[in-house]
Amino acid sequence: MEEPAEVRIGRGQRLIEAVREDLELFGVAELEERIEILQSEIARAQAQIERKRAGRAAADALFGSGPR
Repeated sequence: MEEPAEVRIGRGQRLIEAVREDLELFGVAELEERIEILQSEIARAQAQIERKRAGRAAADALFGSGPR
């Protein structure tokens, strides 16, 4: 018998699912924990943006900013 194929979860799919959750089902403590997790994820995403911008700026400084 063949093994069932693994289902690939699309990039960002879990975030989309989390956004669609019914918040009425959560208690106050769970909502506060959710906010802490989301704030941590926002900080992580912002740090990644800054790393990418710094890398791009370094490449632009080294190679120029593209065709003129």
